[in-house]
Amino acid sequence: MPRAPILDKKNPADPSVFLPSAMIREARRQKGLAEVPVPPVCILDPDGDLVRRLRAADEATRFEAWPCYHSELFTFGLAGQIVGIVGCAVGASYAVLIAEQLFACGCRHLVSLTSAGQIVPAGPPPYFVIIDRALRDEGTSYHYAEPAEFAEADAGLVATAARAVEGLPITCRVGASWTTDAPFRETVEAIENAREQGFLAVEMEAAALYAFARFHDVPVLCLAHVTNTMGQVDGDFEKGAADGTDDALKVLEHIVAGVTRPT
Repeated sequence: MPRAPILDKKNPADPSVFLPSAMIREARRQKGLAEVPVPPVCILDPDGDLVRRLRAADEATRFEAWPCYHSELFTFGLAGQIVGIVGCAVGASYAVLIAEQLFACGCRHLVSLTSAGQIVPAGPPPYFVIIDRALRDEGTSYHYAEPAEFAEADAGLVATAARAVEGLPITCRVGASWTTDAPFRETVEAIENAREQGFLAVEMEAAALYAFARFHDVPVLCLAHVTNTMGQVDGDFEKGAADGTDDALKVLEHIVAGVTRPT
């Protein structure tokens, strides 16, 4: 069987020729932007529900100095501080593309909150999973880490997040997820394999973001908002009140406060 090209001539220890700082430099030049750091805490919102809710309520401000060709950055108040948020950063490669630029522009903590499909039930959806490791069934992580089955979260960051949500009247679990690039290729065999390994959810970003985090030694935490059973029942994909944003903002507020609290 031929070797997959994605594994050929890839040494994650080798430096990259193309750097996020270079693209940021040129974007600032072309757009006439000042060099302004982004907030220290930023959030990826792959579904875009949080950004839409905050903008509709006039609670989000466009960060005009964001030098990215592919996204918009907004800021809003959370956990007593101003944080950044990028909506619709869906999929492993796009999430890491944005993460690279955020950290190059001054981000110090990144949290991703994505909707996910249920694998091993932790109760009826919706609920949240703090992802402690993710199956690398996507392509981006192989450019940041040697081949391995999982990308691991920082254990201390996961423990801090778990403590932060204790006592909330919202179901939150810690566990593993399956990251895939192809949500419409979730076959019976693949789902059963994930279930046998005890994965709580299937999503599209965590493995790549965790590999990126390990490579750069930066704090990244991935959360899954388990909202569906992959369309297997009528009335699926219900996130709860306000498209799940009420609960999501409460969870994020406690986690952001926890991970940024001085030690």
